[in-house]
Amino acid sequence: MARKEPSDRGDAVKIRDLDEEIIAVSYSSDSDLAFDGVIGCIERILVGSQFQQLQGDFLEKYYLEFDESDENKLSYTAMFNEYVDLLEKHLEQQLMERIPDFNMKTFTELLMQRKDEVQDDVFETLMTFTDFLTFKEMFLDYKAEKEGRGLDLSLAFVVTPVSAAPSRCSP
Repeated sequence: MARKEPSDRGDAVKIRDLDEEIIAVSYSSDSDLAFDGVIGCIERILVGSQFQQLQGDFLEKYYLEFDESDENKLSYTAMFNEYVDLLEKHLEQQLMERIPDFNMKTFTELLMQRKDEVQDDVFETLMTFTDFLTFKEMFLDYKAEKEGRGLDLSLAFVVTPVSAAPSRCSP
């Protein structure tokens, strides 16, 4: 039988399973809950069809412009600015519709402090708005995938028999 007990620490909830002697304790501050709420909204927006369509169309439009050279073309800057203008503004607009008083600048500062708490793919997507090299890497990865040069993991796996005993399976 589980029972919730009141706590003297904010919104903390203590759950005690009296039948099995299992005790779970969770403490979260208001700022933790707010940050987690924003990240949850961002995840839903990033996987949403509208964001996926905008990003996919943008990648498709410009991926042939990018190359592996360490020297960056001047045209990349214009593409980066267009990407930020299109996709970051879309994300910010969606967040402002869902979260009253949302501020992207404040959130970005908080994100940099708490980046270890965010899934890698979400963090990397957010970094494409502020970090040019992450943006360029996204394009190079997309281009490699389109050209069939994506990461091949087939050689990373080795299958070996569990025992050296002769197999009874017929070919």
